[in-house]
Amino acid sequence: MGIYEYSAKDIKGQDRTLEEFAGKVLLIVNTASKCGFTPQFEGLEELYDTYKDKGLIVLGFPCNQFLKQDPKGDSDIAEFCQKNYGVSFPMFSKIDVNGESTHPLFAYLKKEAKGLLGSEAVKWNFTKFLVDREGNVVNRFPPNTEPKKLKAPIEALL
Repeated sequence: MGIYEYSAKDIKGQDRTLEEFAGKVLLIVNTASKCGFTPQFEGLEELYDTYKDKGLIVLGFPCNQFLKQDPKGDSDIAEFCQKNYGVSFPMFSKIDVNGESTHPLFAYLKKEAKGLLGSEAVKWNFTKFLVDREGNVVNRFPPNTEPKKLKAPIEALL
């Protein structure tokens, strides 16, 4: 099963399939609105603005599993991201990235690109997964990797 076979509800509650992003480079990120890394929304939006015309799509997946740093509902999260960071890339409904209720997309991403010491678990908010135009998960970046440091790996795939 490839990445394009997964679907998720967007932040407005509409079902979306990743197949609509086929042929694009994807940067998939678990986000949170009240995290020390939350200012990375600005850098993620900058990456999206810079490279969207060349084929990059950033996909944000809010998660409340790490110290409950995204406790509000989807509409509040969307408003926060737009108002504070001008987020225009696709945002999705809040999901779990670890545990029994892990969203199937993140189960797949974690299996394809393991973390530190081969761990599949997402350790914190703003873990980033880079997917090539063919839908292959090519890299995983830890939360402290600032978006601007992803320019070279993204450009290599564009």
